[in-house]
Amino acid sequence: MPLAQIKAILPLEPVRAAERVRGFWAATDAEHTSRGALAAYLIDDLSGKRSAMYEVTTREMPERSLLCVKRNVAGVDQAWAFGKEFIALLRHYQLPQIPGRAGAFFCIYWGEVSEDSDGPMEWCRPVPGDEAEALAARCPELTLRAEPAHQEAFVKIGDGQIGGADWQVVSRSLEAWSEQQHDIRPTGLGLRITYLPSEAGLETYQDFAVPFNGQSRG
Repeated sequence: MPLAQIKAILPLEPVRAAERVRGFWAATDAEHTSRGALAAYLIDDLSGKRSAMYEVTTREMPERSLLCVKRNVAGVDQAWAFGKEFIALLRHYQLPQIPGRAGAFFCIYWGEVSEDSDGPMEWCRPVPGDEAEALAARCPELTLRAEPAHQEAFVKIGDGQIGGADWQVVSRSLEAWSEQQHDIRPTGLGLRITYLPSEAGLETYQDFAVPFNGQSRG
């Protein structure tokens, strides 16, 4: 554990301190597991075994009206702060919900977000087309735009924050899948994470998607 985190934990009450240590260890353990998976993937890749470690599925996405906010952000902390700001706006405006996956909010990575690269990153919320202009008028922080119908290849990645190693495994799985397909091409609509309620309705899960046009082989 870094000294800065130890320093922050020491003044806490024992119960809170234990929770912080438990949370740190859980995150460290999860990152170690994901790094192990990435290492195994790289070993297979270097040995000539190219395969998708995550199951890749495709879906049809309809044309949608989106209320969005786009910004350059550098590093994980800024990215998470931006996401929290967007969620606060959704709660404030109580926008009407489109049922199912087509109505779930999502973020688009138009470029790498890291300490050395600032994206940009865009958060989007689909809204009913017949109400879009009126909703945009009462949500000045958000910009209205249309997204065309397309197909997406996606990987379900569960709930909670995932580490850098996980992202690499997910990305490589999608790359391996795309190499096995014929007659598909990227749409230029941007890599995105979609946030959806679980089937049980108790929590949300995320999926990482790459939009494309053309025919996949399943």
